[in-house]
Amino acid sequence: MAGEKDREEFEVVDALAEGTDGGPVEITDSGLTLNLGGEDDYEEAAPEQATPEELAELAQVTAELNARAPETIIEPSLERIEMLMDLLGNPERSFHVIQVAGTNGKSSTARMIDSLLRSFHRRVGLVTSPHLQLVTERIGIDGHPIHPRDFVRIWREIKPYVEMVDSRSDIPMSTFEVLVGISYAAFADAPIDVAVVEVGLGGTWDATNVVNAEVAVVMPVGLDHTDYLGDTITEIAGEKAGIIKAREHDADDVLTPGENIAIIAEQEPEAMRVLLQRTVDVGAGVARAGSEFAALESRIAVGGQQLTIQGLGGLYEDIFLPLHGEHQAKNAAVALAAVEAFFGASSGNQLDIASVRTGFAKAVSPGRLERVRTSPTTFLDACHNPHGAKALAAALDRDFNFARLIGVVSIFADKDAAGILTALESVLTEVVITQNTSPRARDAYELAELARDIFGEERVYVEPELPSAYTQAVELAEEADVQSGSGIVITGSVVTAGDARALFGKEPA
Repeated sequence: MAGEKDREEFEVVDALAEGTDGGPVEITDSGLTLNLGGEDDYEEAAPEQATPEELAELAQVTAELNARAPETIIEPSLERIEMLMDLLGNPERSFHVIQVAGTNGKSSTARMIDSLLRSFHRRVGLVTSPHLQLVTERIGIDGHPIHPRDFVRIWREIKPYVEMVDSRSDIPMSTFEVLVGISYAAFADAPIDVAVVEVGLGGTWDATNVVNAEVAVVMPVGLDHTDYLGDTITEIAGEKAGIIKAREHDADDVLTPGENIAIIAEQEPEAMRVLLQRTVDVGAGVARAGSEFAALESRIAVGGQQLTIQGLGGLYEDIFLPLHGEHQAKNAAVALAAVEAFFGASSGNQLDIASVRTGFAKAVSPGRLERVRTSPTTFLDACHNPHGAKALAAALDRDFNFARLIGVVSIFADKDAAGILTALESVLTEVVITQNTSPRARDAYELAELARDIFGEERVYVEPELPSAYTQAVELAEEADVQSGSGIVITGSVVTAGDARALFGKEPA
């Protein structure tokens, strides 16, 4: 396991003073390092605001797409998305790909990878799902959601081809499949250098998996979506492992690596066995958290945490990450290893530290322990399964010291509500049960009965509408005796977090 004994110290020398003829080069004990720019060079343009007319068109298109089969209706096949890609001229082959699968941590890790790549001056496309507020959040270009105008335009351009696929298939394309098609078409249109693609569900048969990723990242595998992926860790890991593939390689090409790389986060032993076997079967390289890379140290800091990460190429110290929780430190180590693998970093050949620090410092993850109010301190979090709830509880316990913490909770009917509530019980003083805007949301009064079994009668309140539930939580938090040490966390599902972001006037991100 990576540790203190494996650390190497690098002394950065002024390259200009060492006679490198003004080139952007640093000299380290390991040799020459290309300096691709630091914080001062990494500036993002502000996103263009959408007009009311453009938002209205987006709403019409969203309704049109939502008339298709939803993401919860799974028809395991890549045939439809492959047919669409062929009709569009294979836009998915016009850029490099880092793909991210797993049960929890996918979105945060994908966003960190995106930010790191942009700090190295790559033009990056980002695919995440589901969205919190607007469908455009699923497609990021240059660090911002795709503009509604471009989303609508690209849909209208590819719509005839989608309809051709529909006509040739027994099953029409689903909403998610079409969104993947829009994403890859938008990336080719931009154009981008690298796509960071978060898997929607599973891996093997997920529509995003029409790509062949040079770097495949598998986050921790847990029990979720058991109706679709299997009811054991082994079965689910087998589905996630499907993103790890053999490289399509020309034997005469001596410059391109001969294998794709799998970056594997911490796993249960049975999941790790499945994932490692997959790397053997397809001839992929592999790097594992806790072995080839690791988050060595995480210290609580104002607005986030300070990290030391043992990467594939060396030691990265004094990394500020504006995200809370030890799980985010582990996600950061995975993200860094993925970017190192993408750039071909190896032992003694680490990435430019200034660019790494900048990439992490600018990382954001909306809806992941996101602070939306200071008095009382209010967070929202999109956790939707017991594994995510345990990570949320651990982060709240480690990074904050609330005398009273009130939860505002709404959970989908098809989720393990008992597991989520049990994981949160130790950190929540009271819980206000509510109901988000999704038709999949569990009835508030039904969920409250379950909550009373876990929290006790006196710690459970019910307000079916989120605004009223938050008002109730504020009243509890502002009781005079503990007002200065009170907080609120709104959680239970992605939709709950999205509804809360809209309630607080947050822009889609």
